[in-house]
Amino acid sequence: MHTTAANPHPSPPLLPPPKFPNKKTLKSSATDTDTGLLFHNKIKYLKSLKIDTHKALTLNPHLRSTHLSTLHSVELSLSSLGLPRAAVGRILDMHPSLLTSDPHSSLYPIVDFLVNEVNIPSHEVSKCITRCPRLLVSSLDSQLRPALFFLRDYLGFVGPFAINSQTSLLLVYNVESTLMGKIEFLMGLGFKFFEVKNMVARSPGILTFSVDNNLVPKVDYFVKEMNGDLQELKRFPQFFSFSLERKIKPRHQMLVQYGIKLPLSKMLKVSDGEFNSRLLDLRLRMAGENT
Repeated sequence: MHTTAANPHPSPPLLPPPKFPNKKTLKSSATDTDTGLLFHNKIKYLKSLKIDTHKALTLNPHLRSTHLSTLHSVELSLSSLGLPRAAVGRILDMHPSLLTSDPHSSLYPIVDFLVNEVNIPSHEVSKCITRCPRLLVSSLDSQLRPALFFLRDYLGFVGPFAINSQTSLLLVYNVESTLMGKIEFLMGLGFKFFEVKNMVARSPGILTFSVDNNLVPKVDYFVKEMNGDLQELKRFPQFFSFSLERKIKPRHQMLVQYGIKLPLSKMLKVSDGEFNSRLLDLRLRMAGENT
């Protein structure tokens, strides 16, 4: 009986053939890598503008799929209006929806409206937008044009009182729920409509203040603590533009302390230094008269 000698060099076990990635897998992998890189570059770009990326992505989910070139075109469009990059970043951070907008269909029509309908000089459009970026995300037909009509044709914002770069922010206020509320409040104090028109034209800031949080407390203090005549508010509507806690109350209380009474304009329009100087002069004059 013959035995087979053991093979001193056995053959290695057979292994399954190597699996090479097919074209579809390679394409998917490349796409994933490219997408990740593009998204990283997009985040880097947003951060360079000092935009809160988490907030931007939350408020504008379309930002994830928007190409970086779109973001560049939005920045370029805003920069072409004369806005510095810091201002552009601040505006886009406030309103992330602008990041994925088409400048030709959303931004430029607003600029055209400001220049050709509101009659803002083109070189001052950047001032309007810096002061009120909300202009860029407001509807032309349902918000801006109705507000312009109300301010111009109803309240008389024409001629020397025409909307300018300082007062263009009034265009973003809703006519029914906001602007009319201020008019009705002032008329409720006993002023006639033509008097109210004159008041808000001379002091447009009145239309931006909250009735409950601003106008009512100031009127209450003026009437109850200052024993003021409401007709003086008609002559000096700028009263509503001054801080009740930081200016109106402290200055009135100083006048009361020394038994001095001043018209609202002389009490409020001057700087702190000039007010103190005027108060000292009046005290010395009163002291001289009493000697």
